[in-house]
Amino acid sequence: MTTTPRSTVFFDGACPLCRREIAHYAARDRDGRLAFADIAADPAPLAAIGVTRDEALARLHVRRADGTVVSGARAFAEIWSCLPRWRLLARALEAVPGAMALAEAAYRVVARHRVRVVATLCARGRCGA
Repeated sequence: MTTTPRSTVFFDGACPLCRREIAHYAARDRDGRLAFADIAADPAPLAAIGVTRDEALARLHVRRADGTVVSGARAFAEIWSCLPRWRLLARALEAVPGAMALAEAAYRVVARHRVRVVATLCARGRCGA
């Protein structure tokens, strides 16, 4: 087990969809390579990465161990690179020409419609983490 997280994930803990997804990743992070910061509960850690609360609520952000900050599809690739069975997907996303651009386009669509997605999930009784 790693004692120092490799990357920190800044997520919207007020969003049921986001909580559910983060819980999924946290359960798979057996090596402790990720730390999770719920910026809805405490936005203070955002100052260290130069991201406003509004920016962080609009897009998923991850601070890598080297201090660089990535967001959107690249943030997901960073999370996946830390998880067993997900690393191959992260590598493919980075290596296949055009894959990251497509992933980012898909991310923007989902992020833009996140409220509607959450409402649909909650209406079906599947919004809790």
